[in-house]
Order: sequence, then structure tokens, then C-alpha cells
Amino acid sequence: MTETANTKWDQETDFLVVGSGGGLAGALRAAANGLDVIVAEKSDVVGGSTGMSGGVVWLPNNPAMRAAGVPDSRAEAVAYFDTVAGPAGESSVASSTARRDAYLDTGTEMFEFLETEGVQFHHCEGYSDYYAGVRGVEGGKARSRSVEATPFDTKQLGDWAQRLRPPVAGNMTMYTCEAAYVSNLFTRKGSSVMAKVMGRSVGGRLRGRRYVTNGAALIGYMLKALLDRGVPVWTETALVDLVVEDGEVVGAVLERAGAEIRVRTRGGVLVSAGGFSRNPDMRAEFSADQPGRTEWTSANPGDTGEVLQIAMKHGAATDLMDEAWWMPSWLGPDGVPVMCLSERSKPYSIIVDAAGNRYFNEAVAYQEAGQQMFAHHKKVGGALPSWLIIDSRHRSRYVFGVAPPGRTPKDWISSGVVKKADTLDELATQCGIDPPGLRATVERFNGFAATGVDEDYFRGEGDHEKYQGDQSHRPNACLGPIEKAPYYAFPMFPGDIGTNGGLLADADGRVLDGQGNVIGGLYASGNCTASVMGRKYLGAGATIGPSMIFAHRAADHAATRSGGGSSAAG
Repeated sequence: MTETANTKWDQETDFLVVGSGGGLAGALRAAANGLDVIVAEKSDVVGGSTGMSGGVVWLPNNPAMRAAGVPDSRAEAVAYFDTVAGPAGESSVASSTARRDAYLDTGTEMFEFLETEGVQFHHCEGYSDYYAGVRGVEGGKARSRSVEATPFDTKQLGDWAQRLRPPVAGNMTMYTCEAAYVSNLFTRKGSSVMAKVMGRSVGGRLRGRRYVTNGAALIGYMLKALLDRGVPVWTETALVDLVVEDGEVVGAVLERAGAEIRVRTRGGVLVSAGGFSRNPDMRAEFSADQPGRTEWTSANPGDTGEVLQIAMKHGAATDLMDEAWWMPSWLGPDGVPVMCLSERSKPYSIIVDAAGNRYFNEAVAYQEAGQQMFAHHKKVGGALPSWLIIDSRHRSRYVFGVAPPGRTPKDWISSGVVKKADTLDELATQCGIDPPGLRATVERFNGFAATGVDEDYFRGEGDHEKYQGDQSHRPNACLGPIEKAPYYAFPMFPGDIGTNGGLLADADGRVLDGQGNVIGGLYASGNCTASVMGRKYLGAGATIGPSMIFAHRAADHAATRSGGGSSAAG
């Protein structure tokens, strides 16, 4: 809409942040810069997709790495970016040199700023960059470039604790970077890490703490800092429209408690409100090549795309709209997607198509795994679903979803969702897989397991593949023969944890129009934007890192527009 100078405003502020996930980093930065800030969140809880996630942030050459003795350099980070995501600007305008440089150059600044605001970080030791050690990739870090928040005591939030999105680890005070070790529960490392988790969890309760970890901890720290600064956080408040005057965004219309509120913004509006994973019409319109489906998604329930549509209506350009953060998943007996991460990296497992053929490295980073599924289905067919085949040793030794080793829920089998058989031929028949094809594939794979070298797809060579595998297993942490009955088969679909296509923004998070011009007063970060990493997922926290960094940069730029202070920016 275009408004006149006579617009009646209900509220004025310098900086309006739409969404309460990684964009809170921008709200906090703006407040520290001396700006008046309002945060608007459409749901009744704070956290967004970040709150639902592991809460990990990918930050090359960060202070926590240096404190842990992990060497890194900008040159190594650039080499890693280039060899994984391709040359800047090649796959997407969103992954330009300027945006990559902004990301790499602002990470430490943002990290140190958040520490001054009370956020406490922990280095994710061993949570390798997703392509470190992979053939042809330079600059990856096996010991990790990722950080996550330390446990946060929600008692510090008072009544706001009830409005914090629950952590993915539930009542366990478990770091996200510990989950892969715990999945190997019967190994020495796995049992040792689990003991630490239980000790931390019980110890916190005995001391009267109400600790959360993962994304809930990261959001908890930032929410407390915002409340301490007196920043209003409005829940159950949705964006209805942007107000535009002379081509610039000067405010927004919000709906709160059933009434519309018109908020004037002197510095700008930052939209950091997620993507459109749960909008079937948008997925049908934009995802012809990689047609993800809403029933396969594990994304935030609020990932419905209306904020993105509003910005597009006002001329905002988009890119990568067919892309998502794919996550191979199977549908449980209740139809709810179950993400499959470490399970497909473990020994005694393969993924095959309907012909019984392997067609990619099963342990590859999850986004690429989804891309491989779509590409193979388009070229050959029979990959939607694909089938994760495991033998009884996999099921007896490793955690699978929420099922502990050796305890397979009865309804998995009785519902018919998961197939179980005493022979590979019988299993193939149940799944609609070609039996001779599956037998031949397993025979070839078992030969690779014996030598420790996957001659077809090099599974187990990458550092992250080893991390998600079983590092006690020799000679390869990801390869084990499939030969002990009973056998199990799980139907694998290219689920997702969010879309990674969206608004095109520049290095300061300013949204661009179709001609590449800045739409004044409109900023964007997070899953409603086209990713700075293009079509690749570089490491743990590769969505939250950009969300927070470009929100941080947007807040600094908005301070120059509003006439507010810039004490934090120096």
C-alpha cells in the first residue's frame, strides 16, 4: 500500500523486528545502538525456527575456536566457502562476494557483542564442518567452526519462561554437539558423554535450576538481554502489511489482539520470520524441480510464507525459491516426519532406490542428500521414496530416532510403515524393491565394508561422516556389512527443516527489488531470504549464523537512517 503524509500512526519506533528467532540478534544490536525497538512475533511463544533447532551457529575463526586451540583464518574460510558453495555469485546472486565477505567479517564482531550482552557460548568440539575432509574440498575444519549457547536457566526469565519455545533435547541438559556421540550409546565415548549429560541434568535440578539447551538456550539468553533493555516483545502479533511512501518502507500494519496497529518506523523494518515450508500453494508454484511436500516437513509450524508474500507484493526480488534445507525423513505411524541424520551414517546401513541400487553417499550432508534424492528421481525414477536398509546389528547397537538400541517400537512394524524380514528378498518384496538388484547391491557394499573403502561414493572419508558414524568401528566408521537378520527398511523422503530461498538482500540485509535497487527501510535475514551459502549447507549452524549476522548488520545500518545512537557499533 502507498500512504500519504497524513497517515494516522498508533505507535512509533526506530526499528521493528518481525519474528523472534535469529532476528533477535538484530533487535538486541539495535537497542544497544540506542534505537527504540519493537519485536513482533505471530505465535504465542518466542524462538521461531531457531528456538526449535539445535541452536548452533556456524562462525569461522570465532573466539571460542581460538580459546579451544582450533586454528583458522579468513583465507581458509574463503577457500572452504568457494570449494563447497562454488565461486561467489555462481549459484545465486544471494551468495555474492560482498555478502560472503560481510558474513565472514562480521561473525567475530557479533559473537563478541552478544557476549557483552550476557550470551555465553560453547565451542562444538568435533562437530565437523559438513564437507571437511571430503575430496576436493579445501579449508574445512574437522574440530568445528560451530558454537552453541551454554545451558540457560529459564528462571531468569520469570513469567516469560512460559513463552519460550521448548528445547529439542527436552528435559535433558544436552548440547547439540553431543547428540551424535549419544547415538552410539553402547560405545565408550557414547556412554561417557551420556554420563556427562545426565550429571549435568540432575545436577542442575538439585541446584534448583531450570536449564535448557539447544535453540531454546540461545533464544533465552537473547530474550533476557532484550527484556533487561526494556525492549517490548509482542507475541501473537502478525504482520498484515508494509506501509510504503515514495518507494520506501516507513512502517507496518500489525494485527494484535484482534485489532490492527499501525507502527511508524524511523530506521526500518527487519523481517526475519521464516520461509514457506508449510505453504502448499507456494511450494507448488516455486518448487517444480525439487517438489518438496508439506507433509514431509519438520519446519516451524509458523513457516507459512505470508511475510515473504507481503514483501514480494511490494516489489522485493527473490532467488532460490525451489530450494530448501532438505532433511531425509521417514513418516512415523502417526504420519509425523522423523528426521534421519546419524542413522544413515552408521555401519550396517545403505540407501537404495526401487531398483535396489545405491546412488549417493548416504552419510553426506542432509541438504545434499535431499538434492540427490530429487535429482535421481527426476533422472531415473524410484527414489521417492528411497529405502534405508539396515540389519539387526544396526538396530541393536545404535539409537534410531527416539528408539534406544535394541528396542524397536511395535507400532513401527505393525503399522506397516517400517518393513521387517528375515531375508533380503522378502524385505525387497515388501518394499517393492527389485530383489536381485538389492542382493547385488548388498554384496558389492559388503565388499567395501570389509576393505573400509567405498569405491562408489567414498562414504566415511569426510570428517562429519565419521562424526555421525561409529568411530569405534573399524576400518571405516560408516561402513559395516549388511548380513545379519532380521533386516529392516525405512521409507526415506526428502523432508526439510525450512526453505532457503526467499528475498534477495545486500551485504547490510537491505532488501532489493527486481532491478537490483535497494528498497529503503526494508531489511531481511533468516529463512525468508535467499541464502548467502547458495545451494549448500557448509556446517552446523549454517542457517542461524546468517540469520543473526545479517540481522546484526541490518541493525547497524538502520541506526544510520533513524538518527539514533551507535554506541555498540563504535
